[in-house]
Amino acid sequence: MRKVGLFEAKQKLSELVDRAAAGERIGITRRGKLAAVIVSVQGQYDLGGIFDNLERIRKRAGRIKGVRVKDLIEEGRS
Repeated sequence: MRKVGLFEAKQKLSELVDRAAAGERIGITRRGKLAAVIVSVQGQYDLGGIFDNLERIRKRAGRIKGVRVKDLIEEGRS
């Protein structure tokens, strides 16, 4: 991970965002300590995979004897 100071990051923000979008992790330091990291959002969130996992969990929960998904949802709301 490449680290840059906050002042430099302000001066080169556009360049740093482009580098992060290309896959590089950019650490931003404040007073020598890591304060933030710029990373690409591409590939960070796979909504299709998330929904597939939720569906698999829902089906598995529906197979537990005596437990219905609706009951679990209601329990979570209380």
